[in-house]
Amino acid sequence: MYLRVSNRPKGQYLTICEKYRDKASGTAKDKTVQVIGYADDYRSQFSDPIEHFRQVAREMTEEKNNNSFQSVLINMNEEMNVTEDSLKNVGYCVLKRLYQEMELSKFWKSVTKSMDIEYDADKIFQLLVYSRILFPASKKRTYERQSQFFEDFGDFSLDDVYKALTIFGKNEEKLQRWIYDHTVTKYHRDLSTTYFDCTNYYYDISCPDRDEYDEEGNVILKRYRKYGPEKNHRKDPIVELGLLMDGSGIPLAYDLFPGNESEKVHMLPIINRTRRDYGIGRIIVVADRGLNTSDNIYLLNGKNDQENNPRDGYVYGQSVRGADAKFKEWVLDQNGYEDTRIDQSPENTKAEDTEVKDPDTVIFRHKSRIYPKTIYITREKNNGKTVRQTITVDQKQMVYYSAKYARKQKLERDRCIEQALDLISHPKKYDKVSAKGASGYIININFDKETGEVIDKDLVLDTEKIKEEEKYDGYYSIVTSELNLPDLEIRNIYRGLSRIEDTFRITKSEFDTRPIHVRTNDHIDAHFTVCFTALVIIRLLQISLKKQYPVGQILTSLRKYNCAPMGKSGYQFLFRNEIIDSCGETFDVNLKYKYRTRLDIRRLLKY
Repeated sequence: MYLRVSNRPKGQYLTICEKYRDKASGTAKDKTVQVIGYADDYRSQFSDPIEHFRQVAREMTEEKNNNSFQSVLINMNEEMNVTEDSLKNVGYCVLKRLYQEMELSKFWKSVTKSMDIEYDADKIFQLLVYSRILFPASKKRTYERQSQFFEDFGDFSLDDVYKALTIFGKNEEKLQRWIYDHTVTKYHRDLSTTYFDCTNYYYDISCPDRDEYDEEGNVILKRYRKYGPEKNHRKDPIVELGLLMDGSGIPLAYDLFPGNESEKVHMLPIINRTRRDYGIGRIIVVADRGLNTSDNIYLLNGKNDQENNPRDGYVYGQSVRGADAKFKEWVLDQNGYEDTRIDQSPENTKAEDTEVKDPDTVIFRHKSRIYPKTIYITREKNNGKTVRQTITVDQKQMVYYSAKYARKQKLERDRCIEQALDLISHPKKYDKVSAKGASGYIININFDKETGEVIDKDLVLDTEKIKEEEKYDGYYSIVTSELNLPDLEIRNIYRGLSRIEDTFRITKSEFDTRPIHVRTNDHIDAHFTVCFTALVIIRLLQISLKKQYPVGQILTSLRKYNCAPMGKSGYQFLFRNEIIDSCGETFDVNLKYKYRTRLDIRRLLKY
């Protein structure tokens, strides 16, 4: 086989051809074995594309001349080099298929085509994404360990990696839209219902960042790393992330904001940006009770007094214990509750809002009403000042009861009460952090502002609060703008929030997203751009595998799909399981072979 170079108006066009003799005429002819394309398209990957593919043609010829059975001579006395590390991962070939499916290389080439840079930003991004999924580590460690992949990602330095981060960070919103545009059709992305939630990620640093101001004292750059309520009560600076997910469970868009800002004001901006950039119509936004604010109700849905409200809808969690007296009275009134039998499935059996009465029956106990709710919204006047305004909105309110949920709430409260009693008896053992939860059940509790220690003064258990809470054990409420939505459908839509919580869990456990080591805003944006892309890829992979396997099992399998060299150009694969076979069938590649040539693997990885 040989490389044919054809001069065309657009440049040199490459094909790998093979000579053969026509049996009928006896004349020598050529046939095309593989179409490569224009040489200029590969100059960012190879310094000399023509010479590179000539070598590929020679390797293809060599492989064809070899038989299926090969003898490998092994020198039993050969010693390894001191730095020997020959095991190569090929499991990322599955991730690369999805990366190529979204044409992300094309995206980064379009972004960088007018930039005067000597490195390949796309190759660096691929390395960071595949590593974040399979071998998460710092950027420096990822760069140092890139040889664990079979493919050579190119000639770039660690400094180039950090320079590329600035490019990635500045193009985060464009990339989010590109990913959506390149997945919406094939994966039937459902935007009729979207899910929003926030989480935070901590830094191992001693103090937060300072914002940048102009000469007049106006903020010109808000830094991300600030003190705020970290999920695990750490005292470290954090950055907040708001994530929007579609109804299919695929991340749709995200935004970052400083750790000292409230998540409640960041939901609407990301929804408005998504609608503007993605060209989507009316959606129903699902969020937990922490985002159920008057402003988020009104600015999203308005008064909701039209028969067919064209504005976006919402499904929010609603606190029962924190509600007004009339709402609580309605919740406790047993009139109107009904029991709905629902299908016996693993999802319904595990749900906290249902009861399993017998092996074939799952009961959902609930009631609902359409109610004119009074809310107080913040409006800005022409002079820039804000005022509070009273508005009435039509809202469907649904409440359900579960003895299982009641037992869970009682158990959690009993643990806090036990700790509260111990705190009252031994206040010197506790401070503001360790007393969290228990302190809510103690009257007269105060903490030293400097040390956080408990001030021991007339500490008493709040028995009235305990009695009041007990009334509402087992009750949970969901409110929605969708007045005609059946109760069971409201429940099912709201329970989809568990998928976004699972997504956060993946970033923090499987992807080791925290602690974060980069410090500038652009680099932090880049870090989460990599993580977002990694999340999309793993969710698409789950969907492609028909959701048969948990993320952890998929990642473990891909990490173990490695090969080791045998002879000059042979490799032995060392792992295979059901998940690897499913990946092969899904992407129409054979991952069952125990032995492959270097050329075989390069074809598998498409480089």
